[in-house]
Amino acid sequence: MRSAVRRLLAEDAQLPSVEELETLTLQLRGHIALLIPEVEATAGRLPKDDVPRYCALACVGEARGKLSQQARPGLDGSAAHARRLARVLNALVDHHENLSAS
Repeated sequence: MRSAVRRLLAEDAQLPSVEELETLTLQLRGHIALLIPEVEATAGRLPKDDVPRYCALACVGEARGKLSQQARPGLDGSAAHARRLARVLNALVDHHENLSAS
């Protein structure tokens, strides 16, 4: 999952071809869809007033919002959408790792 994120968010990241971007976007969406229930379940085991729980669940809400959005037309719109998905996936992975370590 982190490697998919790095392909778009690394400082030296090159814009992928249209075909690669479509594939990468589908991959990011799939990773997000898999992580949402995992993060929710892990956060759900924490006390209701726990700050990490609240932050993780807020991230889940943000991730769901990103999944419901569509890319704007053109390569620039598709690339921007993919980067937004990559950022939310990165945050979900962070929350999953942090909550699982607790």
